[in-house]
Amino acid sequence: MKKRLFFAILLLSLVTGAMWAQGQSEGMRKLSLADFAITNLYVDEVDEGKLVEDAIRGMLEQLDPHSTYTTAEETKEMNEPLQGNFSGIGIQFNMNKDTLYVIQTIVGGPSEKVGIQAGDRIISVNDTTIAGVKMKNTDIMKRLRGKAGTVVRVTVLRKGVAEPIEFRIVRDNIPIYSIDASYMVDKETGYIRVSRFAMNTDKEFSDAVKALKKKGMKNLIVDLQGNGGGFLTSAIAMADEFLSDGQTIVYTEGRRSPRDDAFATKQGLFQQGKLVLLVDESSASASEILSGAVQDWDRGIIVGRRTFGKGLVQRPIPFPDGSMIRLTIARYYTPSGRSIQKPYDKGHEAYERELLDRFNHGELIYTDSIHFPDSLQFKTLNNGRTVYGGGGIMPDVFIPLDTTIYTDFHRDLLAKGVLNQYPVDYLDDHRKELMSKYKNIEQFDAGFVVTDEMFADLLQKAEAEKVKYNEEQYLKSKELIGAQVKALIARDMFDMTAYFKIMNPKNASFVKAMEIIRNDEEYNRLLQPKD
Repeated sequence: MKKRLFFAILLLSLVTGAMWAQGQSEGMRKLSLADFAITNLYVDEVDEGKLVEDAIRGMLEQLDPHSTYTTAEETKEMNEPLQGNFSGIGIQFNMNKDTLYVIQTIVGGPSEKVGIQAGDRIISVNDTTIAGVKMKNTDIMKRLRGKAGTVVRVTVLRKGVAEPIEFRIVRDNIPIYSIDASYMVDKETGYIRVSRFAMNTDKEFSDAVKALKKKGMKNLIVDLQGNGGGFLTSAIAMADEFLSDGQTIVYTEGRRSPRDDAFATKQGLFQQGKLVLLVDESSASASEILSGAVQDWDRGIIVGRRTFGKGLVQRPIPFPDGSMIRLTIARYYTPSGRSIQKPYDKGHEAYERELLDRFNHGELIYTDSIHFPDSLQFKTLNNGRTVYGGGGIMPDVFIPLDTTIYTDFHRDLLAKGVLNQYPVDYLDDHRKELMSKYKNIEQFDAGFVVTDEMFADLLQKAEAEKVKYNEEQYLKSKELIGAQVKALIARDMFDMTAYFKIMNPKNASFVKAMEIIRNDEEYNRLLQPKD
């Protein structure tokens, strides 16, 4: 025992001397020494890999809230929505009561080719039962996804068919789209909803703009509500569609990162015409870069609520095992010089609580609750309007959060899955009838009504899920509940564009955008200095 301890101490001394001799920084020498000592001398067995990961996380926690470490699996899951595709069977699904319901099959995808239909319930994958066993969504997705060209066997239950049906599906590359909806609101106004800034977003967006222009689009609403960002290059490419040649879109700068400017080119598809961007408190990062550029050059009107305030540039530093550090190296600045990043000097907990604090202080509801010091004033670059820095993009037209229609009862319907599941069940029972009666979304929107009988059925399902009924709250939220039920049925019958065609007229920011676009005087007034 003494010999082993002596040998360990001797070895530790030799390693320590070697590290000093290699010219490492004092901090790195201490870290390496601590790792060596714990791994070789600690009383119990330790997981050195976990120790190192915990140490990395601990170091990053001392920095800003967006410098992070992710394991190999976490890195893959994080990157997948931004890569533009993955390999799988090509379905949109909804999980309820431990059952996977097929909402839609991807057009031209593997599932559609073999005959999987909307409304099918997948009960097993490769002989593994997934229905009724409380399996996590991530575990189910792992079974459905896989390398392109590989085979997966799924068993489904289909309404009207007595026996389960087994399908053999060959996995293939499945596209992930970042444009949720694109349509003409009226004869001259187009609408495009962008859910994220992925690798292919700029191409998707330009294709959508070209298609709408062929339909007569002269004005455009771009919906960035809830868009948490993504690739900087996609945001720059989208901004380039609106701005003139040579105009700055964004620049980055950091302690070890010299200023780097991105400029617009001559290639813009929509450099003329009325433009309105919709944003809210969940619009972040790339959404803020696009909004800031449009606002600073007086190119369009920003409508909604102050954006999140994520303006730090992360550089991915991959490790051989697939894990990764995303390290903040610079800040984003709008063309006028505004830093997009909100303060984080009060710690990570306060930073994560900031949106809740905005709500509690009334900022999401009352415009007079928002105050900016004079030191944060900036001027737009064409018309000299006053805009503000200090974190996030403050819209030109403030739209308060409507708290009158959102109730605890409505929240519980969502949380228990009732509001999402009821449209699936209803369509399952009435699919043939509805598809025969309504050939397109326009017919459905004009003719379909959520009846009192449907509301009663929904309330019965809510009671079965132990959602506590509150008549006052139900009546306050009834119009919203009905709109969401109708929109979700439309989505499952047609596509995601159908959902937004029905829900947008209920969205105060969208309604205000249309008012502004239809009023030349108001649109032009908003682009001029208030004084």
